[in-house]
Parts: sequence; structure tokens; C-alpha cells
Amino acid sequence: MARIITFGELMLRLAPNGYYRFFQNDQMQATFGGGEANVAVSLANYGMDSAYVTKLPKHAIGQAAVDSLRYFGVDTSNITRGGERVGIYYLEKGASQRGSVCIYDRKYSAIQQATKEDFDWDKIFEGADWFHFTGITPALGPNVVEICREACIAAKAKGVKISCDLNYRGKLWTRDEARAAMTDLCQYVDVCISNEEDAKDVFGIEAEGTDIYGGKLNHEGYKSVAKQLADKFGFEKVAITLRSSISASDNDWAGMLYDGENYCFSKSYHLHIVDRVGGGDSFGGGLIYSLLSGKSTQEAIEFAVAASALKHSVEGDYNRVSVAEVEKLAGGDGSGRVQR
Repeated sequence: MARIITFGELMLRLAPNGYYRFFQNDQMQATFGGGEANVAVSLANYGMDSAYVTKLPKHAIGQAAVDSLRYFGVDTSNITRGGERVGIYYLEKGASQRGSVCIYDRKYSAIQQATKEDFDWDKIFEGADWFHFTGITPALGPNVVEICREACIAAKAKGVKISCDLNYRGKLWTRDEARAAMTDLCQYVDVCISNEEDAKDVFGIEAEGTDIYGGKLNHEGYKSVAKQLADKFGFEKVAITLRSSISASDNDWAGMLYDGENYCFSKSYHLHIVDRVGGGDSFGGGLIYSLLSGKSTQEAIEFAVAASALKHSVEGDYNRVSVAEVEKLAGGDGSGRVQR
């Protein structure tokens, strides 16, 4: 069984029930999530040996965050305990023409104030096959950029494959800061995951002839983006998610995987969205599972996109689906009929 290590920030998510606006009622749902944690949960659900690394306080909220991962069988033994805060994000889910709103309250969180001495990467990567992180984690501060760099160097020394989802967050750092840090970190990356906006925001690489808001996607433009990324950093594979936003409630969803020779596009799904948070992470989890399972380039992108399509129907950050459910959808059964 392949062993995957993911590293990032696990956050408390506070969201009004359903599609209420902030404080339209007096209740909020409290759950947990975070880019790399979401990937770890997906991989655990697929039967992989999945481990998550972060830093969390020792108090009850920190323990609840750890327990949210243990529920799915994620290995939490390398989580460092300490610090004062669990980062929080407030989510107001959009509907129709009203977009979702995400407000961060993560300053001074335990992981944001972590130091490189908090993590023994040689020990963490013992027996590991894969390491995954996203661009959100180094955006937390220069100290976390340094931690990510040390993790990548240790992973490379042990022959561990590295994947990175660019995941640009303009609320956390500037484009110039992102470009400097990610240019450094991407020299260690084998598999790059991006979308139509991240490649432009982080590296200035843009898909020509594409209007994601008008529903116009140019396949040739995305081929060019993938090849430019691969040529710039020597990536073995580049995966790009293709989202056309019809409204906050309805999107078209597909993906492309470039393996250095072939550009493979998945089938497209029309999504009526229940919860889109974690959609990209579920794509990443599906892609990592596929590549570690020996699937072909076309099979891998079909599985990853199907996994993500299903996540858009699941409340919360974590993708609570099985391999069988994903393969059923990837195989063409998207009817949504009752299973009896």
C-alpha cells in the first residue's frame, strides 16, 4: 500500500446553515478542513496509507481537529502539538448569481508560527512514496516557505514523488511574493496541479482564447499552459482543472493531464453545486490515487475529475466517497438514480 504525506494548515470552518448569509440566523456549523488535509482524507477513503502533518494547539479545539482526521483513518502521529490558535475561516455559500464569501481569521495560528525545528522530515518521510502540499501553505509566511523547502529537500533525498497544487490565495500574499516562493519550491515538484487562474496569478502563464465566466474554454490554450509549466520547471506531469462558472449554483467541470507527450482531456460534467469547497483538493486526491495505482494518463484524469464532481455534491471540506463510487461515475453512470 502506497504511503502519502500531506502538509498544511487544518482550519476550523464556521458556516451558516444552508444558504443563509452571515448572521441571517443565530447558528453556524462547525467543521474542519484545509487543502492538504482534504487530500489526505480522500486518499484514506480510497484505501491508501495517508498521513497528515501540521501543528495544532493542545487544547480541545486542536484535539477536535486531529480527531476529524482520525475518523477517516488518516495517520496523525506526525502532527506537532503546540501554539495557541487553530486558524478559522468563515464561509457563506453562494447561490445563483450571488457568489460564495470566505473570510480568514488565521493570523497567529499554530502552523503560521511554526519553525523548522517543529518537524523531523527525515523521520516523517521514512517509508513514504509521495508528498503533497499546496501554494496555500507557504503563503502563511516566510518561515513556512522555509519549512516547505526543507520538506521538499528531505523528500527528494528519499526518492519521494512530490505534487503541488498552486492554489493562489490573494488574501494571503501578493502575486510577486507567490511567484518568488513558488518558483523556488517548484524546482522540487514532479506533478503540478493548477487551474485556469492560478498559472496566470503565480507565473503569468495564461490560456489564450478562454473566458471562464462566459463558459468559453480553449483546449489549445490549456495545452500551451501545461507545456509552458512543464518546460519551465521540468514537471513530469501537469494537471489542470477546467471550470466554467455559469452561476454559483451551476458549473461545468472537466480536466486535462499532460504527461510530457500526451494531452488527455476528461469528459465534462454539469454540476449543480451543494458545496464547492474542497473541489480542487478532491481532484488532487483522485489524481494522486490514480497515478500511484498505475492508471493510464486518460484513466487518471477521468478518475480525478469524477472524484471532484462527486465532491461538489457533498457538504463540508472532506470528500466522503469511495473508489467504487468514483469509478462508477468515471465509467459513465452519472444518472444519480437511487441505488437499491
